[in-house]
Amino acid sequence: MASPPHPGTRPAPPRPGAGDVWLPIPPESVEGLPDGLACHFWDGQRDFPADPARCAFYVTPYMRGAEVAVRPLRQMTQLRVVQTLTAGVDHVLPALPDLPSGTVLCNARGVHDASTAELALALTLASLRHLPEFVRAQEEESWRPGVHRALADSTVLIVGYGSIGAAIEERLLPFEVGSVLRVARTPRSAPRGPVRSTAELPELLPLADVVILSVPLTEETTRLVDAAFLGRMRDGSSLVNVARGAVVDTGALLRELESGRLRAALDVTDPEPLPPGHPLWRAPGALVTPHVGGPTTAFPPRARRLLRSQLNRWVTGEPLEHTVAVAD
Repeated sequence: MASPPHPGTRPAPPRPGAGDVWLPIPPESVEGLPDGLACHFWDGQRDFPADPARCAFYVTPYMRGAEVAVRPLRQMTQLRVVQTLTAGVDHVLPALPDLPSGTVLCNARGVHDASTAELALALTLASLRHLPEFVRAQEEESWRPGVHRALADSTVLIVGYGSIGAAIEERLLPFEVGSVLRVARTPRSAPRGPVRSTAELPELLPLADVVILSVPLTEETTRLVDAAFLGRMRDGSSLVNVARGAVVDTGALLRELESGRLRAALDVTDPEPLPPGHPLWRAPGALVTPHVGGPTTAFPPRARRLLRSQLNRWVTGEPLEHTVAVAD
């Protein structure tokens, strides 16, 4: 089984520099890699670039899906590190119990903060100011003015206050928001105010004009946004999802959208990709983008910096950053 590292401890580092490294970007494009590494480029192609049994440090292909990400894992018998280029690791976790004992799984915390926070802000503004309706009206050459809610003076609830949630708040503040409410699994103090527990959501949801989801997908967050959650949201408020589609009960959300009580801006959906003919495409008050929170021009330089740092740590025996699970 896979288990998270004990709080306050770090797993023992893998033997420095032993074995091959598989990267989903050409190794020559990553400046500052340690000398002597046997690096191979693999981004999900049918053929493997080398014998998987020799791979010790595997960086999963980015945005290629779970099936591609886990395909070589069973053959990687000498594996010590799995590094994702995503903040979420739900596409890899199911395979972790079958990996060699002690294999560490690291995520890409920080790599997508800027891009995802930008999109969360864009979706929030588009939903509040009814931009999808204006786009459709433009296509019909129809002038449809109206008065809609501003982000200024609004209350925004961020559900999932990790590095992405904090980056979202940083981008909200210049827009003169009335207040920001922060929620995470574990309550704590943060530089800009308290972070409340998810257990307090029933009390906080009726206060928010916008609810932004940035939680990882776990057993606890799957269908977190169900009929009861949505029912507690304020009439006319907007749900913005830059987390994972399965965090939201799609059927429950559709009922609220079709009633006209809520609006939604979704970068992720369940199912995903959203198939033709799905009612979410044409649901009133819904804006759907095709999971583009991470892949922007900001991604490559941040991904390269992460890989350079992690591989230098690995060869020198330093603890790796962003370890989220260890294979037993």
